[in-house]
Amino acid sequence: MTVLILGLLVFLGVHSTRIIADDWRTAQVERLGEVAWKGIYALFSLAGFGLIVWGFGLARQQPVVLWLPPVGMRHVAALLTLIAFVLLLAAYMPRNAIKSSLHHPMLLGVKVWAFAHLLANGKLADLVLFGAFLGWAVACYIAARKRDRAAGIQYPPGTSGGTIVTVVVGATAWVAFAFWLHGVLIGARPFG
Repeated sequence: MTVLILGLLVFLGVHSTRIIADDWRTAQVERLGEVAWKGIYALFSLAGFGLIVWGFGLARQQPVVLWLPPVGMRHVAALLTLIAFVLLLAAYMPRNAIKSSLHHPMLLGVKVWAFAHLLANGKLADLVLFGAFLGWAVACYIAARKRDRAAGIQYPPGTSGGTIVTVVVGATAWVAFAFWLHGVLIGARPFG
């Protein structure tokens, strides 16, 4: 569990600089340059992610069961992760109404993804992993909305076409992940 927690601290810590030290981050970008800052950021992110994957794998070898979720929670989680995939894609797809109305759909997608996994899993490692991501996403979303208000940021309106493409691509990515990649990459098959 120690490796998992260390990985979460590194990964989410790096991704929290805008929440807890935005002025410091801005000063470092100016001092180092944007390319160097992004390089350091990427290295720490990759190291943290690697520790998370390794630590979660270790924790799964000696599971500590906290509760047994009802079977129906897998179905709820599947629906929620479909929504999460669409939200994640909405952050990057141009001219969609989801981003224009929600402003930070990626963070909302992380919240929905983490919550879904908390509903469907009852082991300590799951609680630590998904609970950490849920807490981070909540804090990051609040901070991002506060920055938007302070800067007076206006999001351009989305189009019907952009929104439809976002939903279709998000749903297609979800199908590929849920029915194939989740089993290959994670070792758990949500649909048997």
